[in-house]
Amino acid sequence: MPQFPTDILIAGQWRRGAGDPVDTVDPATGRVVATVHSASAEEVAEAAEAAAEAVADPAWRDLLPHERARLLHRIAELTEEAAGELSALQTADTGKTLAETRALALSAAGTFRYIAAALETAEDSLTPPRGAYLTMSVHEPIGVVGAINPWNSPIASDAQKIAPALAAGNAVLLKPAAWTPLVSLALGRLITRALDEFGLPTALLSVLPGSGRVVGDALVRHPLVARIGFTGGTSTGRSIAEIAAQKLIPASLELGGKSPTIVRADADVEQALAGVLFGIFSSSGQSCIAGSRLFVAREIYDSFVGELVERVRKLRVGPGTDPATQVGPLVHHRHRDAVASYVDLARSEGGRVLCGGSEPEGELYRDGAYYLPTVLDGLPNSSRTCQEEIFGPVLVALPFDDEDDLVRQANDSVYGLACGIWTRDARAAWRLARRIDAGTVWINTYKQFSAATPFSGWKESGLGTEKGRDAIRAYQRQKSLYWGTSDAPLPWAN
Repeated sequence: MPQFPTDILIAGQWRRGAGDPVDTVDPATGRVVATVHSASAEEVAEAAEAAAEAVADPAWRDLLPHERARLLHRIAELTEEAAGELSALQTADTGKTLAETRALALSAAGTFRYIAAALETAEDSLTPPRGAYLTMSVHEPIGVVGAINPWNSPIASDAQKIAPALAAGNAVLLKPAAWTPLVSLALGRLITRALDEFGLPTALLSVLPGSGRVVGDALVRHPLVARIGFTGGTSTGRSIAEIAAQKLIPASLELGGKSPTIVRADADVEQALAGVLFGIFSSSGQSCIAGSRLFVAREIYDSFVGELVERVRKLRVGPGTDPATQVGPLVHHRHRDAVASYVDLARSEGGRVLCGGSEPEGELYRDGAYYLPTVLDGLPNSSRTCQEEIFGPVLVALPFDDEDDLVRQANDSVYGLACGIWTRDARAAWRLARRIDAGTVWINTYKQFSAATPFSGWKESGLGTEKGRDAIRAYQRQKSLYWGTSDAPLPWAN
């Protein structure tokens, strides 16, 4: 059993927060595993002020890029070494399977390692002169940046913001979700250990759990916070964007989704069935890129959906600590109830529940936040069930007649985050991939990620980009330098 952290990291010091206590609950059992006291608004301010001093400290300010890369490599090593403990903490906090949480811990380590390599090879540029001068473009840190992350994949989301922010020379104020702070606090201990080993100010990172209304609001509004990275719901993202606009600071927002997954008549049916199942029911559907709208060619609709339903019924639901589990509990009982209310909405809209649609029965599930994998159909794409993000193990199936009908329905959404396409026809795949409004398109695969590949959302799915080589530049400011090369006097000389 892992040690559950309860102190929080404020201005380089580990201590009990002055804010409200928040119980973290094991969603598989309903038992409280730890109580973490939130940060207060005053502690957010303290952390921001200490972070600004840390950024200005010559030990950090003058650290060369390749030396910052060594720090990131060390954080990657420590994260990899602690993957087992980090996995157990995240499973206890989120209910995810141990296989998934271990993969997320290793993904976080990989992100730090990739960003370190990108930093080692990052270059500023000489720009073409247009006169008697030499011009160059350089990049400098923004200063103090805020990172606000959701509860569904905390450690991977943390790394995607902390790694490029530190690589760029900034300090980070991290706010994990109130429901799932444990693995972020554990990652914070690893990072402060690495900072200590390198003789760097530990106030470069604060981990500030608490509610969005208190901690999140104080973080976003603080005058020293000069950039925001947010992953979460669209309504909250819109509020953050408004504050960022008022402050005239940059913000990257990775928001909601209602992603279409498309099965053409020529698809490899076995491959598509496995991909659709994984795309929506892994992580218990609690994923912004979940393939939650299934579009199937009408000529194979009945046979494909019928076989899919049979396979959904066989998915193994259970605690994340059981190696046999495929679908774990939802993160919290309140979220489970919200998912169930959407299935009730689907019924009221005239939808058919082909499987699932309720909590599982039995002693194993009695106290947990479980919900059966659910498949719905009989609804138009215009229904609320098909338009609103459910963020749970709920799939809505819809037929399509031809490519134009498919594209019209798939793009008829306020979201544009991801898409999956299942087909043997490479030309059709290319054509569809270019016509669908989405920042990421998977072809004959789903939910594959690379730290080297940019990730972004379109429409109400977000603003800005994470991952890739340019992730570091997103946490920097660009400055132009002009060096005069002429011996001729300047205008107005003498």
